[in-house]
Amino acid sequence: MALPCRSPTKLYSNLLLVAGAALLVVGSMMQPCAATLDEQIELIWGASHTYFFMDGDTESLALSLDEQQGSCFRSRDTYLYGSISMDIKLVEGNSAGVVATIYTISEGPWSYHDEIDLEFLGNLTGEPITLHTNIFANGVGGREEQYYLWFDPTADLGMYIIIRVDGKAIRAFKNYEDQGVPFPTWQQQRVYGSLWDADEWATQGGAVKTDWSNAPFVAYYRNYNTTWCQPSPGVSWCGAEPKGSPRFDLDTQTLADIQWVNANYRIYDYCSDHKRFNESEFPKECYLQRAGV
Repeated sequence: MALPCRSPTKLYSNLLLVAGAALLVVGSMMQPCAATLDEQIELIWGASHTYFFMDGDTESLALSLDEQQGSCFRSRDTYLYGSISMDIKLVEGNSAGVVATIYTISEGPWSYHDEIDLEFLGNLTGEPITLHTNIFANGVGGREEQYYLWFDPTADLGMYIIIRVDGKAIRAFKNYEDQGVPFPTWQQQRVYGSLWDADEWATQGGAVKTDWSNAPFVAYYRNYNTTWCQPSPGVSWCGAEPKGSPRFDLDTQTLADIQWVNANYRIYDYCSDHKRFNESEFPKECYLQRAGV
């Protein structure tokens, strides 16, 4: 099957989001080919608050937020098996209440939609930025994990990741479909990025509100890069990989990265929230993970 080309890129802080069923995968990917940023994405609201510009020889997009409106873009293409990366520079200074996002979402009915979320929660100057992540499969979400970042994502464009951030894997969601846990294997998803006001919950649970005297708030996106999953020899596409295929294994370095981030920077894990769940009510994947399945 012929696979379309996608453009190679690099970012301020770089985010790599491996979408769809390849969420956990760092397999061989096809070599992308060049396209301009405005050919890859489209503005869907707040166009008056956004602008494309050249940062040296790299095309970038600025999203801004003021008291009237935020802004949002989406990819022109949809994806299932593959990886998506983009460089992001978050809002500088006091960004309390402000949320910058990059996420993927399917376009079918909400009741069984798939979604992979990365939301960067603003904070007071000098306080750490929180990365809030969530995964929906067949309409089932509630799989939140949160992390502090070990670098300043407002200082320059940086790298975010399977989910990876700044070159390190921080989260992997294993496919337990054979155990009855939904997994995003069949619905193509579109990529979105947005900048919006969420001061009712984003910063310290909503205790710190947006200071509009600092508006407009601006976040920068560039180096949008997608690569399609390369199937194993003799396999027609990644969705046909047999159970136990090494194509979707996590390598030693990825596993070490996740362990290091969880030990040092993870601040919330839904599978450890005994206030939210009684012991008998945790999602099934939590028990499977504890059992080492």
